[in-house]
Amino acid sequence: MNHAPRLTVGLPVFNGEDYLAEALESLLAQTFTDFELIISDNASTDGTEQICRRYAARDPRVHYVRQPRNLGISANHNVLVALARGTLFKWAGHDDLFDPDLLRRCVQLLDEHPDAVLATAWTAVIDENGEVTDVVDQYPADSDSPRAAARYRGLLRAISGDDDYGVIRTAALRSTGLLGSYYHADRALVLELSLIGRFLRIPEPLYFRRDRADRVSRPSSTRRNQAIRDWCVRHDPARAGQPVARLLGEYVLAFFTGIARAPIPAADKRACCAELVRYLGARALRLPSAHDEVRDGAVVVRPAPADGAA
Repeated sequence: MNHAPRLTVGLPVFNGEDYLAEALESLLAQTFTDFELIISDNASTDGTEQICRRYAARDPRVHYVRQPRNLGISANHNVLVALARGTLFKWAGHDDLFDPDLLRRCVQLLDEHPDAVLATAWTAVIDENGEVTDVVDQYPADSDSPRAAARYRGLLRAISGDDDYGVIRTAALRSTGLLGSYYHADRALVLELSLIGRFLRIPEPLYFRRDRADRVSRPSSTRRNQAIRDWCVRHDPARAGQPVARLLGEYVLAFFTGIARAPIPAADKRACCAELVRYLGARALRLPSAHDEVRDGAVVVRPAPADGAA
C-alpha cells in the first residue's frame, strides 16, 4: 500500500494466539477497505508472531511490528497512534469481533458530520465462544451535544461503553495525552476527546467485545488498593512499587490537564472544572457500590486484557 489510507486500525496484542486470527479475519472482511492494519506485538511468547506474519504476507494492508520487550498496555497502544498514516484511527482488540459494515458506517458518519470527533456503535458483549451475552445500548444522552460542557458532564457521570475503541479523528487523538498508565487512564482520554468534538453512535450492536472470565474481577473494597496497583503495572511495568496515592493523584490531575489542553473557550473550561470538582467530591464520599461493575479494582470503561500487556 503506497498511498496513505483514510483509516488506520491499530491492534495491540500480547500472547493473543487463541483469538487473534478470528479478529484479523473480522477486520479484513470489512466492506470499507481503504485502511491499514498495524499490529504491535508486545514481545509475545506464544504463537502470536507466526499468526501476524502469516496475515502480513497475505494482505498488503497488514503491517506487523514486534516490540523488543514488553512495553505495557499503554505504550503498546500509543505507539500505534504514532505509526498511523490515516486521518482516522481505531484501536482494535485482538480478541474482539466486528460487523462487516462497522468501519464503513463509522467513517460515513464522520464524513457527514465534520464537527464530530468520534463515531462508534453499540457494543455487544460476547463470551469465549463468541456468543452474545449482553448488549450495551445505554449511553449518555449529551455525548453528541454541540456544547462541550454538556458532553463532558454527560460522559463524566455515566459509563459510556467502549468509546476509546471507536473511529477517531487522528489529529484530535494526537492532541490529547493519549492513553496514560495511571488509574482509569482510558476514561480520562475519553473525557478529553469529548471536549474536542461530538461523539456519534450507530444504534445497532456492530462491535463485539469479548469478555472473558479470566479478565474480569470484582474485588472487595479491602483489595481495592492492590487491584489499582496491578492495573497500573499492567499498563506500565515501571509503575511497580508506586504508591496508590500517586496513581490516584495522576488520574485526577489528568482530568484537569485535559480541560486545560482542550480547544474550547475559557468559559467552557471553567464550567467543566466546576462540574469535575462536584463529581470528584461526590465520588470521594463513597467506595464502589454493589451495583457498580468493578473490573481490575475500579469502575472502568473497558477491561484490561487478562495477559496484562496488550
